[in-house]
Amino acid sequence: MRADRLLIAAGKAVAVAAVVAWSIFPIAFIVLSSFKPGRDIFAVPPKLLFEPTLLHYQHLWQRWGSFFDGLVNSLIVTIGSAVLAVAVSSLAGYAYSRHRGRFLSGSVYLLIGVRLIPPIVVTLPLFPIVNLLGLNDTHLVLILLYTSFFVSLGTILMRTFIDQVPRELDEAATIDGAGRLTVLRRIVLPLAAPGMLAVAVFVVVFAWNEFLFAFIFTATRAKTAPFVLSEMISSVDGVDWGVLFAAATIQLLPVLAFVVAMNRFLVAGLTAGATKG
Repeated sequence: MRADRLLIAAGKAVAVAAVVAWSIFPIAFIVLSSFKPGRDIFAVPPKLLFEPTLLHYQHLWQRWGSFFDGLVNSLIVTIGSAVLAVAVSSLAGYAYSRHRGRFLSGSVYLLIGVRLIPPIVVTLPLFPIVNLLGLNDTHLVLILLYTSFFVSLGTILMRTFIDQVPRELDEAATIDGAGRLTVLRRIVLPLAAPGMLAVAVFVVVFAWNEFLFAFIFTATRAKTAPFVLSEMISSVDGVDWGVLFAAATIQLLPVLAFVVAMNRFLVAGLTAGATKG
């Protein structure tokens, strides 16, 4: 029995190591390549020992100033989307948690169904509407789209977290004369703050890396970093892989650091509803 357990444990360790290696290898390749001389990036066999250089980052700054404008646009859109999505999801999650009814119960399936719709399906119908409203190539259109795309998942997550806040606290505050908004703002939301942070993590990761909506609904003023990366790939001068990998590294590091810092809230969001508190 002991040998079987050791064999199973070893198998699990190997499987985890394989998944980690599979996930980390592309990231490590991009980051390391951004510091390699151009001739060594795709050398065969790969060169693990090389003299680091910042030349690719220098060329990125000189040739692709629009990339850094894209980073600023990505930051604006990401923060705006996260704030709006968390606010809407919190209010909707409170309504779903504290009220019951056939309509609310049935609409949960609608939320799930909306979340399952591929983004490309809604882009074509939205394009003439966005043009009509004059929102094309603005930060606002991306903020609204990203919020709309994630508010369904955010609502379900927030309902799960708010369900864990005892209703007796609401009732006690109401007896003391607190209004519904006061109860929500001073009691429910502070206790459900981990859920709000979990929703924010999901939205930030999505909004920072999203490409399709940015590609279709922006052109010059509001284009984000992923959009600029696509322009670098399709450059008429050919792809400068060192510069591209430098840009990808810069674009990757902020969201990677954010996810690592907020890891426990991400895990809480992924496991929401798995156990009862």
